[in-house]
Amino acid sequence: QDARGNQNKRNDPALNKLDFEVEAETARYSVPEEAERGSFVANIAKDLGLTGEELLARQARVVPEGEKQYLQLNQRTGDLVVREQMDREELCGQSEPCLVRFEVLLESPLQSFRAEVRLTDINDHAPMFLNREIVLTIPESAMPGTRFLLESAHDPDVGNNSLQHYSISSNEYFHVYTQQRNDGRRYAELVLDRALDREQQAEVAFSITAVDGGTPPRSGTALIRVVVLDINDNTPVFTQTLYKVSVMENSSEDTIVVVVSASDLDAGTNGEILYSIFQNSEENLQTDSAFVIDPITGEIKLTKPLDFEAAQMHELSVRARDGGGLSAICKVLVEVVDVNDNAPELVVSSFSSPLPENTVPGTVVALFTVRDRDSGANGKISCALQDQLFFSLRPAYKNYYELVTVSALDREETPQYILSVTAADAGSPPLTTTQTFTVDISDVNDNAPVFNQTSYTMYVRENNVPTVFVGAVSAADADVGLNAKVTYSLAAEQGPERPWCSCISVNSENGHVFVLRPLDYEHLRQTEVTVSASDAGSPPLRANVTVRLVVLDENDNAPLVLYPAQESSPASSELVPVSAEAGYLISKVVAVDADSGQNSWLSYHLLRATDPGLFSVGLQSGEVRLRRPVTERDSVKQKLLVLVRDNGKPPLSATAALSALLLKDFSDVRLPHSSPASEDQAASLTTYLIIALVFVSLLFLISTAVLVARKVCRRKELKAGHVLYAADTLQSGPADAAAAGTLPRAYCYEISLTTGSGNSEFRFLKPILPSLPPQHCAVGQGPEEEQDFSENPFPSSGKQIC
Repeated sequence: QDARGNQNKRNDPALNKLDFEVEAETARYSVPEEAERGSFVANIAKDLGLTGEELLARQARVVPEGEKQYLQLNQRTGDLVVREQMDREELCGQSEPCLVRFEVLLESPLQSFRAEVRLTDINDHAPMFLNREIVLTIPESAMPGTRFLLESAHDPDVGNNSLQHYSISSNEYFHVYTQQRNDGRRYAELVLDRALDREQQAEVAFSITAVDGGTPPRSGTALIRVVVLDINDNTPVFTQTLYKVSVMENSSEDTIVVVVSASDLDAGTNGEILYSIFQNSEENLQTDSAFVIDPITGEIKLTKPLDFEAAQMHELSVRARDGGGLSAICKVLVEVVDVNDNAPELVVSSFSSPLPENTVPGTVVALFTVRDRDSGANGKISCALQDQLFFSLRPAYKNYYELVTVSALDREETPQYILSVTAADAGSPPLTTTQTFTVDISDVNDNAPVFNQTSYTMYVRENNVPTVFVGAVSAADADVGLNAKVTYSLAAEQGPERPWCSCISVNSENGHVFVLRPLDYEHLRQTEVTVSASDAGSPPLRANVTVRLVVLDENDNAPLVLYPAQESSPASSELVPVSAEAGYLISKVVAVDADSGQNSWLSYHLLRATDPGLFSVGLQSGEVRLRRPVTERDSVKQKLLVLVRDNGKPPLSATAALSALLLKDFSDVRLPHSSPASEDQAASLTTYLIIALVFVSLLFLISTAVLVARKVCRRKELKAGHVLYAADTLQSGPADAAAAGTLPRAYCYEISLTTGSGNSEFRFLKPILPSLPPQHCAVGQGPEEEQDFSENPFPSSGKQIC
């Protein structure tokens, strides 16, 4: 019954109550399983003889026997209803009856009444097989009437709702019986109606259905596959009772002669066939030794070559046996076909190897003879040498041949020759034999060492440590052995333009080049030596190569200040009018550096000044200019200290001190501790001033002309090959240094007033020339040949200097 049916019976508790036994003090009720929530079960108030008001007053409640509350009591009406759906199979499984026990508890006074609700089964489960497919293996020898137990279906329901009977689909071999065990459960037995034949039908398939007794009934289905097991009831059968084959007598070992084949209708081991050669006489035993059969595939192969002259026909008996012991026999006839089966033979009598590469043409390398055991055309032999330009074959006498050289040999081009001589008979098809001669060519010393470069340039930094590695020369010799062993040395004769240099050494074994002593870039910029490579042949061969050593500059020379001259005493002062604007050029610091490259790049910095905010120094030019206009608060006498620093790492520096006088008028110059000039002195000063201006102007014109003429001469000397300092850092005095970027552009200073004495006077500028350190000649000039250029920086002689 469903919950709706229970609601209709609410007013008739007698129909819902199975029993009410006062003496047992247990009330029993029933309800269908899986009744919906709220379904009516019974009216407890009427069964207890109480009213709804009494139940409410006495706080009646339902206490379950288990942990879960499946039933609920309405205290106002006394109705017992379903609180949670109950699954009989989940609560009780196959047990009957399935009871849900509880107590009705009343207060004031305390009373307790036992009750239980029986869950009636509904057909909510269909029978189900554990496996969707049932496999049975039955031998084909099984007799009709044999019974086979089947796997049972499972139905969780009980009573008539449980499994009642089995049925199978229509087939010609089986039917099914439904049997019952002592516990009431039903199972199926499969009965064989007729004998099985695996060769006719190897598998029988049909379905089985389990049906319960519910209304409507439910069912479950599974597939039954009956696999018929084989018995050995069939004999092997050959595809042919007689096999005839022909085999060439030159067939090699393992050649397949024929493949025999037999079949067996049985399966498994009963259908597995093994082949063997059946030996029934001593003659067959000797014949069979030349053949072997694969027991699985039936392939008959040769164990040794056949000889037509010994036997022209072979007869074999082959047996096929299955796994059950049944067998069959067939005959195999093997006909031997005669062929040209004897190849020519080549026998070497003499062979010379290795050969020197200077062997003269026509030298005999090998002597050999050829023969063939066949006769007639099959025994006629011809010999040929394959694809060779340096060797040839020539007949000697009878069947002898000579292998000789025909041209000069070169081991470096081909160190080894592999010569193939082929001897072929005139059979059909012809047989050939190939003999290989490996001729090694021995070396003679006919190749000089060859350097991997035409010349080498190596670099070393000045002030290097003694015995420093600067590079390596490498030469290879195409010869081998001692003829290819290369040793290195410095050539003893360097020539007049390349004198011997004792600062370079070369390792005789590996060609490593070392500088033996520290070098000075300012004295030696580069040098060249000749390295000789010699092999160990007899006589030895050698080769020479030029090694150019370039000395790299290090920053080991501080800048040299040329102007203002720091040794002059007293120091001259620059005159600056107070009306000068910002950017006014006051003076220029001129400095040079004996180093080269970035080590000689100079920068100028204002290190210290009486008023640092009044002056600025050009970073690259060294020009001292006003940063701002002069004011009255500025001191008349200004002292500056300029730092000259090169770009080396670490940088080196020098300082230049300058002084400047801020004047309103050059005529108002007053030297310290000087008395006022008289009118005569003023007139005399004016005269001297005019004379000085004329003299300075003439001197400037003459100096300019001389300087221009000197530059023209200098350029001609440079084109003729005279190089000053033998490098590209300081070329030809201050003028060329200016072109290189270390000296400033030309500026004219006509006169300069100084404060060196009590009376005003004119002092003319001397030529601003550096007192350069003495340089050494790149070709090894000694200290006694050093020249001092402080007095004459432009020597007139044409001698090359450093």
